[in-house]
Amino acid sequence: MENYVKGAVLGTGTFGEVYKATHKQTGEVVAVKKIRVVDAKEGINVTALREIKILRELKGCPNIVNLLDAWTLKKNILLVFDFMVGDLEAIIKDKAIVLSASDIKSYMQMIMKGLADCHRCWVIHRDMKPNNCLISPTGELKLGDFGLSRLLGSPERGRPYTNQVFARWYRSPELLYGSTMYGFAPDVWAAGCIFAELLLRRPWFPGESDIDQLGKVFQALGTPSEESWPGVTSLPNYLEFQKVLAPPLKNLFPKASEDALDLLSKMVALDPKKRLMAHQVLAHRFFSTFPLPTPPSKLPKPVSREAEPLQNAPLPSIQISRPAGYQQKEESAISLGKLSTTSTRSPQPAAAASPGVRPSKRHQAEMGHNSPRL
Repeated sequence: MENYVKGAVLGTGTFGEVYKATHKQTGEVVAVKKIRVVDAKEGINVTALREIKILRELKGCPNIVNLLDAWTLKKNILLVFDFMVGDLEAIIKDKAIVLSASDIKSYMQMIMKGLADCHRCWVIHRDMKPNNCLISPTGELKLGDFGLSRLLGSPERGRPYTNQVFARWYRSPELLYGSTMYGFAPDVWAAGCIFAELLLRRPWFPGESDIDQLGKVFQALGTPSEESWPGVTSLPNYLEFQKVLAPPLKNLFPKASEDALDLLSKMVALDPKKRLMAHQVLAHRFFSTFPLPTPPSKLPKPVSREAEPLQNAPLPSIQISRPAGYQQKEESAISLGKLSTTSTRSPQPAAAASPGVRPSKRHQAEMGHNSPRL
């Protein structure tokens, strides 16, 4: 750290702290994340090490947060990132900010460019949500927090992954149904949820449990069947819901253009095989028709991070926390220098179903008093 002048603390947590710093020679402003090593036996959290590895794979992608440097110091690991002024969640929640159709188009274009670069490099993000969409001082949106990301294995190998990824509100229905065989489709689903959130200025599917989450999804998009989604009834945690037909998206998004609704519907198709890929989303006419995307430099700016309470300040990139219900034996230890570790998480029980769309009576009887773990 002899090359940097430490500035204001931007956020703190059980992992350590994030603070602003300035390079002594160049004057470059950066964000430094200091992560504490709990003890010598455990070593550094594998989440941080995995993110370092993946960010190095993605270095140079314009819409992905840039890891400038990383090193160990005593019982800490220090990560240096480009400084970010805030995140998309802060912009969505700020009712003083008016988002035009061009602004929304610009944010979605940058999100999908970042995802397309991830997928081109065979990286599944697995934690797409508004507060992981970071905003640079010049207005560019960059994807951050790759702690849950994975390099996708060869499709022929059929490698399983945990379904307990993504924050629940952005978790795709196949993951909620327990699928462990997936590729890039859950990333696109989550990006579609962010798209809807930009239009609504609130979360689209704020489920209180996994079953409630499915109920909210089916209430908006209709209940799946073997005809509409082949193989759905064979998923590990399949639960039959009362049949509901999908209402027109125009009812929920009355001010959205037909192109916007067409794109949204193809990003949140219940059947993951029917969802667009990230590069196909970018090729959709939504991005090339009037009004065109707002230049990043003219987009709304989030409130300065230094003006926020420390415990709520958005953090750049690596987040140590996992989504509720996370459970996984890490596939392998990833090392940085001499540090390595493995970790496990325990699941949390699911709560009640959505009041709007409930499991069928047959499945309610099978469930008894205990909801299945999804």
